Amino acid sequence: MISSAKLQRIAEIVMVLGIVALCQPWNLFLHRYGVTIILIGLLTFLFTGWFGKPQSDKESIDGVFDVSDHHEGRRHGGNS
Repeated sequence: MISSAKLQRIAEIVMVLGIVALCQPWNLFLHRYGVTIILIGLLTFLFTGWFGKPQSDKESIDGVFDVSDHHEGRRHGGNS
């Protein structure tokens, strides 16, 4: 079975190819179905993000910016 990360990469490539198909003027078939190709790639990308394998806790913690580190939007050290 294809991993969700690889399927997301394929979906990204399909979306880019859909944009290329939409913008090229030589082949009417590709131009006609360019938006459909983009939508197929977009839906595949969304579905793999929703239903893909969840990341482990170690992968999700490393390098993630935590919003709570901002002290609820107040400036540091100055008058609020």
